[in-house]
Amino acid sequence: MRKVFKAHRGRYGAPRITAELRANGHGYDEKTVASNLRRQGLGARAERKFKATTNSNHNLPIVHNLLEQDFTTSEPSRKWVQDITYLATDEGWLYLAVVIDLYSRQVVGWAMSCRMKARLVCDALQMALWRRGVPSGVTVHSDPVSQYCSKVYQRLLQRHGLICSMS
Repeated sequence: MRKVFKAHRGRYGAPRITAELRANGHGYDEKTVASNLRRQGLGARAERKFKATTNSNHNLPIVHNLLEQDFTTSEPSRKWVQDITYLATDEGWLYLAVVIDLYSRQVVGWAMSCRMKARLVCDALQMALWRRGVPSGVTVHSDPVSQYCSKVYQRLLQRHGLICSMS
């Protein structure tokens, strides 16, 4: 029972373990399996459901696509792209915002948080600015989701002379 439980990363409870054991020729009933799991302190964990948290349906202003799918550049710190991704951990979802310089394809800024707020993308951009010596005139491209359209993010771009692009 413990072997089946561990093989399914603790996601199977007594009904599924019983079914798998029976399929392998063992004649245990569900009550016996449940009792044995309790005695061993093994309880099935529910699968975490994915929750989309980026919001593309908002009333914030969206800027034009200045890159027009041209993700090449001949010098560093001319074009940066930003995005947010989700990472599943044992404690729950973590959100990772990254800034990539299209010249070298290097991650020049990043930030992680358990909440996906505008502060997350601002922190990633701040790191990129700090690591690259606060260049101005950089085109920063992102998705038109609420975090990148937020006032705080747009003010950060303006304060450092960065050019916003979205698609």
